[in-house]
Amino acid sequence: MTFNFKDALGVHADALQVRAERTKVLAANIANESTPGFTARDVDFGAMLQDRIDSENGEMSLGEGDPLYRVPFHPSADGNTVEIGVEQAAFSQNASDFQTSLTFVNMQLRGLAKAINGQ
Repeated sequence: MTFNFKDALGVHADALQVRAERTKVLAANIANESTPGFTARDVDFGAMLQDRIDSENGEMSLGEGDPLYRVPFHPSADGNTVEIGVEQAAFSQNASDFQTSLTFVNMQLRGLAKAINGQ
């Protein structure tokens, strides 16, 4: 009998990958806060996760999870759309959500280890 870890971990493994990709995008925004003309970007977590799930099921992806440009609340004179407070809040929330998914994966792996050991 074969065992598929993908089925055992559910959506949380994919969620970790999408959160990691979003972290890269948000970190790039923060790093380019003072770059003239830099346009802040973000990803739609739900659409990107759904694209990943659909591609694993063999369905066509519409590309809805591609990074999107963020519209600033207060545009700057140099054309940079990064607002550091917004980016830091998004980064912090994303880190918290990443930790939550990681906790679920760890709990599932511990449960599998107990089952394997017969506990």
